[in-house]
Amino acid sequence: MAWKKSPPELIAAFEKAKPSGPSVTARPMFGYPALFLNGNMFAGATTAKTFEPMPGRPMKEYVVVPDAVVTNPAKLRAWVDQAYAYAKKLPAKKAR
Repeated sequence: MAWKKSPPELIAAFEKAKPSGPSVTARPMFGYPALFLNGNMFAGATTAKTFEPMPGRPMKEYVVVPDAVVTNPAKLRAWVDQAYAYAKKLPAKKAR
């Protein structure tokens, strides 16, 4: 599967939905913008329909938000907030 860049409107919507917590960091994952809390990725901007970065290796704890949610800032923020709340419960990853 050829990687495609996230469209600018998706990146902008993703940035607006980013929680303002001091521990939230942004960095690329698989070439797409992603959000992390204590080293755990909890949100990312990708155009993939199913999140399977390598064939046969789906990332089971990740979901792809439907287009109808991405285009609605309030709904997108609710999804990202839910992911952020989940990430707060995870133990911090150890630095490599």
